[in-house]
Amino acid sequence: MWQEDLVLLLGTNLGDREENIMRALEALDKALGGRRVKISDIIETEACGFDGPPFLNAVAVYRSARKPENILRICKQIERSMGRTDAPEYAPDGSRVYHNRIIDIDILFYGEHSVSTPQLTIPHPQVHSRPFVKQLLEML
Repeated sequence: MWQEDLVLLLGTNLGDREENIMRALEALDKALGGRRVKISDIIETEACGFDGPPFLNAVAVYRSARKPENILRICKQIERSMGRTDAPEYAPDGSRVYHNRIIDIDILFYGEHSVSTPQLTIPHPQVHSRPFVKQLLEML
């Protein structure tokens, strides 16, 4: 079965942030069959797009043969299991409204996949507009 690099961004700005990252990684390891091949350092960043406590962020790379939609489902299930309850919210102009999060797991890249659906965009549409993402990717 052909496996590709799956690059995930994890972020949290509520509760025990380091523990939240570790719990999310453990859940991803289990759900994705323990195929984590790389992880960046965990760094602290300012909240983007709203006023809130600082985030801890990390990037993890897994090997996977799953469909992108299946991976999104896994990420959302882990977020919910950790207590995330908010659904995406949009302003009247269509821009995204951001909030504090116990955990956020974003798919940055998945091999050569290019996906554009209402539920999922790969590569992640903000991967190049967030300087901390570049910093994390350079750590890999």
